Amino acid sequence: MIAAAVYVVALLGGVVEEVIEAEEIVVLDTAISDFLAPVREVPLVPFFLWITRFGNTETLVAVTLVSTGFLWADRRPAYILPLWIAVLGSQATTWSGKFGFARPRPEFVTSETALSPAFPSAHATGAAAVYGFVAYAIIRDALSARQRFEVAYWSMVLIALVSFSRIFLGVHFASDVAAGLLVGSFWLLVAFTLAEYLRQRGTPG
Repeated sequence: MIAAAVYVVALLGGVVEEVIEAEEIVVLDTAISDFLAPVREVPLVPFFLWITRFGNTETLVAVTLVSTGFLWADRRPAYILPLWIAVLGSQATTWSGKFGFARPRPEFVTSETALSPAFPSAHATGAAAVYGFVAYAIIRDALSARQRFEVAYWSMVLIALVSFSRIFLGVHFASDVAAGLLVGSFWLLVAFTLAEYLRQRGTPG
Protein backbone atom coordinates (compact mmCIF):
# COMPACT_ATOMS: atom_id res chain seq x y z
CA MET A 1 0.00 0.00 0.00
CA ILE A 2 2.81 2.40 0.92
CA ALA A 3 4.70 1.67 -2.28
CA ALA A 4 1.54 2.22 -4.32
CA ALA A 5 0.87 5.51 -2.53
CA VAL A 6 4.43 6.71 -3.23
CA TYR A 7 4.00 5.80 -6.89
CA VAL A 8 0.71 7.71 -7.09
CA VAL A 9 2.36 10.77 -5.51
CA ALA A 10 5.16 10.54 -8.08
CA LEU A 11 2.64 10.44 -10.91
CA LEU A 12 0.76 13.39 -9.44
CA GLY A 13 4.02 15.32 -9.16
CA GLY A 14 4.61 14.74 -12.86
CA VAL A 15 1.18 16.09 -13.77
CA VAL A 16 1.64 19.14 -11.52
CA GLU A 17 5.02 19.86 -13.10
CA GLU A 18 3.52 19.69 -16.58
CA VAL A 19 0.67 22.01 -15.59
CA ILE A 20 3.09 24.54 -14.10
CA GLU A 21 5.22 24.53 -17.23
CA ALA A 22 1.97 24.86 -19.23
CA GLU A 23 3.40 23.87 -22.57
CA GLU A 24 3.00 20.28 -23.77
CA ILE A 25 0.13 19.56 -21.38
CA VAL A 26 -1.85 22.52 -22.76
CA VAL A 27 -1.40 21.19 -26.28
CA LEU A 28 -2.65 17.76 -25.21
CA ASP A 29 -5.58 19.21 -23.23
CA THR A 30 -6.60 21.34 -26.21
CA ALA A 31 -6.32 18.42 -28.62
CA ILE A 32 -8.58 16.25 -26.45
CA SER A 33 -11.15 19.03 -26.10
CA ASP A 34 -11.14 19.67 -29.86
CA PHE A 35 -11.55 15.95 -30.52
CA LEU A 36 -14.71 15.86 -28.40
CA ALA A 37 -16.22 19.03 -29.85
CA PRO A 38 -18.11 17.36 -32.74
CA VAL A 39 -19.98 14.95 -30.43
CA ARG A 40 -21.05 17.46 -27.77
CA GLU A 41 -24.71 17.31 -28.76
CA VAL A 42 -27.96 15.50 -27.97
CA PRO A 43 -28.31 12.83 -26.64
CA LEU A 44 -24.79 12.66 -25.17
CA VAL A 45 -24.85 16.05 -23.44
CA PRO A 46 -28.01 15.32 -21.35
CA PHE A 47 -26.59 11.91 -20.48
CA PHE A 48 -23.31 13.31 -19.20
CA LEU A 49 -25.11 16.15 -17.41
CA TRP A 50 -26.92 13.42 -15.48
CA ILE A 51 -23.78 11.33 -14.93
CA THR A 52 -21.75 14.26 -13.63
CA ARG A 53 -24.24 14.74 -10.76
CA PHE A 54 -22.87 11.56 -9.19
CA GLY A 55 -19.67 13.47 -8.51
CA ASN A 56 -21.07 16.70 -7.08
CA THR A 57 -20.68 17.60 -3.42
CA GLU A 58 -24.30 16.97 -2.43
CA THR A 59 -24.35 13.47 -3.89
CA LEU A 60 -20.98 12.48 -2.43
CA VAL A 61 -21.94 13.74 1.03
CA ALA A 62 -25.21 11.80 0.83
CA VAL A 63 -23.43 8.61 -0.26
CA THR A 64 -20.87 9.01 2.54
CA LEU A 65 -23.54 9.54 5.19
CA VAL A 66 -25.67 6.63 4.00
CA SER A 67 -22.60 4.38 3.80
CA THR A 68 -21.61 5.39 7.32
CA GLY A 69 -25.08 4.46 8.56
CA PHE A 70 -24.99 1.08 6.83
CA LEU A 71 -21.49 0.30 8.13
CA TRP A 72 -22.55 1.17 11.67
CA ALA A 73 -25.76 -0.84 11.44
CA ASP A 74 -23.81 -3.78 9.99
CA ARG A 75 -21.37 -3.58 12.93
CA ARG A 76 -18.35 -2.79 10.79
CA PRO A 77 -17.02 0.37 12.45
CA ALA A 78 -13.46 -0.35 11.29
CA TYR A 79 -14.47 1.07 7.91
CA ILE A 80 -16.08 4.30 9.11
CA LEU A 81 -13.01 6.31 10.10
CA PRO A 82 -11.07 5.32 6.95
CA LEU A 83 -14.05 6.29 4.79
CA TRP A 84 -14.16 9.77 6.28
CA ILE A 85 -10.39 10.16 6.07
CA ALA A 86 -10.57 9.31 2.35
CA VAL A 87 -13.36 11.83 1.82
CA LEU A 88 -12.01 14.71 3.92
CA GLY A 89 -8.37 14.18 2.97
CA SER A 90 -9.09 14.07 -0.74
CA GLN A 91 -11.30 17.15 -0.62
CA ALA A 92 -8.85 19.15 1.49
CA THR A 93 -6.04 18.33 -0.93
CA THR A 94 -8.18 19.11 -3.97
CA TRP A 95 -9.42 22.48 -2.78
CA SER A 96 -5.96 23.48 -1.59
CA GLY A 97 -4.70 22.66 -5.06
CA LYS A 98 -7.50 24.54 -6.76
CA PHE A 99 -6.80 27.82 -5.01
CA GLY A 100 -3.07 27.21 -4.83
CA PHE A 101 -2.65 26.78 -8.58
CA ALA A 102 -5.68 28.92 -9.54
CA ARG A 103 -5.76 27.40 -13.01
CA PRO A 104 -8.47 28.91 -15.23
CA ARG A 105 -11.13 26.59 -16.59
CA PRO A 106 -11.64 26.02 -20.29
CA GLU A 107 -14.25 28.06 -22.10
CA PHE A 108 -17.67 26.64 -21.21
CA VAL A 109 -19.37 24.97 -24.16
CA THR A 110 -22.47 23.42 -22.55
CA SER A 111 -24.97 24.41 -19.86
CA GLU A 112 -22.64 22.94 -17.22
CA THR A 113 -20.58 25.69 -15.53
CA ALA A 114 -18.43 26.07 -12.41
CA LEU A 115 -17.04 28.93 -10.34
CA SER A 116 -13.97 27.37 -8.69
CA PRO A 117 -10.54 27.05 -10.33
CA ALA A 118 -9.93 24.00 -12.50
CA PHE A 119 -6.96 22.04 -11.13
CA PRO A 120 -7.56 19.35 -9.91
CA SER A 121 -11.09 18.13 -10.60
CA ALA A 122 -13.10 17.77 -7.37
CA HIS A 123 -15.62 15.52 -9.13
CA ALA A 124 -12.91 13.06 -10.17
CA THR A 125 -11.25 13.18 -6.75
CA GLY A 126 -14.49 12.68 -4.86
CA ALA A 127 -15.76 9.91 -7.10
CA ALA A 128 -12.50 7.96 -6.78
CA ALA A 129 -12.36 8.37 -2.99
CA VAL A 130 -16.01 7.76 -2.12
CA TYR A 131 -17.08 5.13 -4.63
CA GLY A 132 -13.70 3.46 -4.46
CA PHE A 133 -13.89 3.00 -0.71
CA VAL A 134 -17.53 1.93 -0.72
CA ALA A 135 -16.63 -0.71 -3.31
CA TYR A 136 -13.71 -1.86 -1.13
CA ALA A 137 -15.95 -2.15 1.94
CA ILE A 138 -18.37 -4.33 -0.03
CA ILE A 139 -15.68 -6.40 -1.76
CA ARG A 140 -13.76 -7.04 1.47
CA ASP A 141 -16.54 -9.32 2.71
CA ALA A 142 -18.10 -10.40 -0.60
CA LEU A 143 -19.09 -14.04 -0.81
CA SER A 144 -17.70 -14.96 -4.22
CA ALA A 145 -15.10 -13.92 -6.78
CA ARG A 146 -17.88 -13.03 -9.23
CA GLN A 147 -19.52 -10.69 -6.74
CA ARG A 148 -16.19 -9.01 -6.02
CA PHE A 149 -15.51 -8.59 -9.72
CA GLU A 150 -18.94 -7.09 -10.44
CA VAL A 151 -18.72 -4.57 -7.60
CA ALA A 152 -15.19 -3.53 -8.60
CA TYR A 153 -16.04 -3.35 -12.29
CA TRP A 154 -19.17 -1.23 -11.98
CA SER A 155 -17.55 1.04 -9.42
CA MET A 156 -14.69 1.70 -11.83
CA VAL A 157 -17.17 2.32 -14.64
CA LEU A 158 -19.00 4.90 -12.51
CA ILE A 159 -15.77 6.64 -11.50
CA ALA A 160 -14.58 6.68 -15.11
CA LEU A 161 -17.90 8.06 -16.40
CA VAL A 162 -18.04 10.82 -13.77
CA SER A 163 -14.44 11.78 -14.55
CA PHE A 164 -14.93 11.73 -18.32
CA SER A 165 -18.13 13.77 -17.99
CA ARG A 166 -16.10 16.74 -16.74
CA ILE A 167 -13.96 16.70 -19.88
CA PHE A 168 -16.88 16.01 -22.20
CA LEU A 169 -18.94 18.87 -20.76
CA GLY A 170 -16.01 21.22 -21.16
CA VAL A 171 -15.64 22.29 -17.51
CA HIS A 172 -12.24 20.64 -17.02
CA PHE A 173 -9.13 19.88 -18.98
CA ALA A 174 -8.04 16.24 -19.16
CA SER A 175 -5.04 17.00 -16.93
CA ASP A 176 -7.39 18.37 -14.23
CA VAL A 177 -9.25 15.08 -14.21
CA ALA A 178 -6.06 13.00 -14.23
CA ALA A 179 -4.78 14.92 -11.22
CA GLY A 180 -8.12 14.50 -9.45
CA LEU A 181 -8.06 10.74 -9.96
CA LEU A 182 -4.51 10.56 -8.61
CA VAL A 183 -5.40 12.59 -5.51
CA GLY A 184 -8.44 10.41 -4.90
CA SER A 185 -6.37 7.25 -5.41
CA PHE A 186 -3.75 8.40 -2.92
CA TRP A 187 -6.28 8.99 -0.17
CA LEU A 188 -8.02 5.75 -1.11
CA LEU A 189 -4.78 3.87 -0.47
CA VAL A 190 -4.39 5.66 2.87
CA ALA A 191 -7.93 4.62 3.79
CA PHE A 192 -7.34 1.00 2.70
CA THR A 193 -4.21 0.82 4.85
CA LEU A 194 -5.95 2.24 7.91
CA ALA A 195 -8.95 -0.07 7.47
CA GLU A 196 -6.72 -3.14 7.28
CA TYR A 197 -4.78 -1.96 10.34
CA LEU A 198 -7.97 -1.52 12.34
CA ARG A 199 -9.20 -4.94 11.27
CA GLN A 200 -5.93 -6.56 12.39
CA ARG A 201 -6.21 -4.82 15.76
CA GLY A 202 -9.52 -6.53 16.23
CA THR A 203 -11.88 -3.62 15.59
CA PRO A 204 -15.20 -5.20 14.48
CA GLY A 205 -15.63 -5.09 10.72
